[in-house]
Amino acid sequence: MDNNKLNKKLIDRLKNGDMVAFDAFYKIYSGRLFGFVFSIIKQELDAEGIVQEVFIKIWESRHKIADYSTFESFLFSIAHNTTISLLRKRLNEKKYLEHLRSIQVEISSTDIIEEIHFNEIKEKFDHLINRLSPRQKEIYLLSREDGLTHKEIAEKLGISKNTVEIHMSKAIKFIKSNIDNTLLTSLLFAYFFIL
Repeated sequence: MDNNKLNKKLIDRLKNGDMVAFDAFYKIYSGRLFGFVFSIIKQELDAEGIVQEVFIKIWESRHKIADYSTFESFLFSIAHNTTISLLRKRLNEKKYLEHLRSIQVEISSTDIIEEIHFNEIKEKFDHLINRLSPRQKEIYLLSREDGLTHKEIAEKLGISKNTVEIHMSKAIKFIKSNIDNTLLTSLLFAYFFIL
């Protein structure tokens, strides 16, 4: 039996709640996922925790897996969203800011590592989010804070996926057009808008 047929059978078994199939996918993907997450977050314990969280999410949403051809992108998309979500939370933690300073590439402006500047920029960013329309803000936060896909947001809010995409596009366009063009803002922008 070739690998594609074998993997399709594993997907079918996983979707039906087969723990052996789940364990098989864990063995296949956990190492690659760890490397992917670690390359972003640079913290071994955090990367291990995220990999565990990703597989919990995979198990909980196994019925959403379409087929093997989309499984890998589904898996890595969850890993990416979970990692970015953790990074956003850590932006408020002084200890993590010090870690970011120790690993980031040398930057000419010393302002980027001054916490007071960070706090000012974050305050401004939060103010921009609060200026979005209530629906845009709700959709934006479901996407960026909760890591939901456009389809999941549409289902949660009882609206079309197209409507979600329009609101997200308008929200991001508004934020882009109103955010300061400084190095620290660019750093924050990368964390908040990375795809």
